[in-house]
Amino acid sequence: MEEKLEISEVYRAAQVLRDVARHPRMIGPTRLNPEAEIYLKPENLQHTGAFKLRGAYYKISQLTPEERQHGVIACSAGNHAQGVALAATANGIKSLICLPAGAPISKIEATRRLGAEVCLVPGVYDDAYQKALELQKEHGYTFIHPFDDLKVIAGQGTIALEILEEMPDVEAVIVPIGGGGLIAGIAFAMKQLKPDVRIYGVQAAGAPSMEISVKSGERRRLQQVSTIADGIAVKEPGANTFEFCSRYVDEIVTVSEDEIAASILALMEQQKLIAEGAGAVAVAAAMFNKVPVKGLKTVCVVSGGNIDVTNLNRVITRGLVKSGRNCTIKLDVVDKPGVLSDVCQIFSRNGANVLSVTHERNSDHTSINGCILSVELETRNHEHINQLRQALAEAGHHIIQ
Repeated sequence: MEEKLEISEVYRAAQVLRDVARHPRMIGPTRLNPEAEIYLKPENLQHTGAFKLRGAYYKISQLTPEERQHGVIACSAGNHAQGVALAATANGIKSLICLPAGAPISKIEATRRLGAEVCLVPGVYDDAYQKALELQKEHGYTFIHPFDDLKVIAGQGTIALEILEEMPDVEAVIVPIGGGGLIAGIAFAMKQLKPDVRIYGVQAAGAPSMEISVKSGERRRLQQVSTIADGIAVKEPGANTFEFCSRYVDEIVTVSEDEIAASILALMEQQKLIAEGAGAVAVAAAMFNKVPVKGLKTVCVVSGGNIDVTNLNRVITRGLVKSGRNCTIKLDVVDKPGVLSDVCQIFSRNGANVLSVTHERNSDHTSINGCILSVELETRNHEHINQLRQALAEAGHHIIQ
């Protein structure tokens, strides 16, 4: 790192943000993981629906008069865009935001509503980043980096100050990682003030750039990223954030798409909180024991809530399947009267709700007088599904899936 971040700058950022950012109080303890004392820092309740406002506003507040006059440019998967737009508009500064063309429409429109000009770029975040650099050189804008800037990192670090103020005895903090600005700020501030707190980072399995980089000891660039957690779909971590993670983060893990979906569903049902995929990965890591927090007083940072509502139904469906709340059982049965009734009675007696039934006679996988019976069920949990399968087997039915 060419410059050095001091803890005094994080405190200075907190002063600047005192009357600008929301300071959502922690929620908990929750039952998200019965073996740990899990609390939530709900940055999804922040202005613009994500923590990004903190770093963007602090960075913009520190611009020189000349830089303000030229205006600012930024690139973003969506949340940083809204933070920059709000901060620039509040300070009377022109802003241009480059977003990936595939960013959720809700994030694009929210950025425009906050006063920014939007430039949509084909590809993912990294493509938008390159376009922003081109436009910066062409027009002389000041670039507001979404994560690899020490002032942005200082702004995100104010979350650590709030956690410690509210919970001085915190033992572990779990933080999402995309480019790494959020965890860099939180880990730096937390380790300066309470070094024994464990800091765990979480990435989507389809975009593990920081995990791979830290394990290899050098920054690595992924060829492609693919995840429902669009806010952390970053191909390459920043130079500063890589150094911070290497130095201050205890462990980085990944979570699957199904685990992310299940955590979004759990937050909705249990806590009445809407989290986007990127915002839910820390909770997913806690729920599915990806990090060793058993018996620890743990804070999960829910970093954002700007989920595209058009994807919400799919995410909920994936979450229901992962948590054992929905399943499909396929049976190879004899095609004769009464079989369907018998199967449905077994489900009824065991407390399952039948959602749909598909009856396929012309299958290569059955006998001449057989058929495939596919039943979609509403269930309680995985144990309940096993109970249903056992009851079907005891009744002599052949389960094929």
